[in-house]
Amino acid sequence: MPKTSQWKIEDMPDLTGRVYIVTGGNAGIGKECVKALLGKGGKVYMGARSEAKAQAAIKELEQATGRAAIFLKLDLADFASIKQAAAEFMAKESQLNTLFNSAGVGWSPMDDLTAQGYDAQFGTNVIGHFYFTKHLLPVLFQTYDSNPSDKPRIVTTSSDYYKQFPKVDYATLRDGPARRKLNSGQLYGQSKFGNILVSNELARRYGDKIVSTSLHPGVFKTDLQSQDRVIRSLVWIASAFLSPVSMGPTNQLFAGTAPEGAKLNGKYLIPWAVEAKLSKEAEDQKSAEKLWDWLEQQVSAI
Repeated sequence: MPKTSQWKIEDMPDLTGRVYIVTGGNAGIGKECVKALLGKGGKVYMGARSEAKAQAAIKELEQATGRAAIFLKLDLADFASIKQAAAEFMAKESQLNTLFNSAGVGWSPMDDLTAQGYDAQFGTNVIGHFYFTKHLLPVLFQTYDSNPSDKPRIVTTSSDYYKQFPKVDYATLRDGPARRKLNSGQLYGQSKFGNILVSNELARRYGDKIVSTSLHPGVFKTDLQSQDRVIRSLVWIASAFLSPVSMGPTNQLFAGTAPEGAKLNGKYLIPWAVEAKLSKEAEDQKSAEKLWDWLEQQVSAI
């Protein structure tokens, strides 16, 4: 059973005048996160690949909250789309209070690759979010400079599933024999491990100006889990034990909006709004630095 703090989504402060981005905000946990932020008065950009699906979600959430999110076209599996999305946002806004790196793909078919030829899961979940965050650092730093007592935040959704493959095998990040020896679950676990390493390195490098937190959101019946027939079967069997998706953004929102979240730089949260200790592999600074340097190399020529 999840541990529980005293904090609930309803405890979020008023967010009037604050600006947010939620990647993957048109479905699942991301959509619930957008809904809660809107309900407290936040200005929310919904990062999503499909404009049709995003606009449908925006309309639904406006009916529920009386406030409309703003569509931000973002395909985390394509560097060109990522660069354009960040530029579009910064052309409109000079403030970003929290970047919720919430989007994710899981158990993707082995043939799925990103536009630049990376494993779909690592490419989307890790490389895509790294590149998007990198482009948004200037506006995050500008937000800090305008009010140093209120650091902007980066909240990265990982998963306790990282423990199933707690390493980065660089030979598997592009297609080839090494990648094909792994299964989609191992590749997913590797991507969630990578999420934590990047979050930790963000905290170490930029903790004087931002707060970077990673988290396990819990286990829910969401679109992410429905992509694989075996996973769908397991979810159906375990449905009695799954948490409602409405609780999914609890950790994200705690880290990204609560006053207590300002103290969470470099921390990892588990349900509900509880700090937890990472494995020694996930806490390894050299691994985080190595991944960061590798990621910089991948995007340096763009």
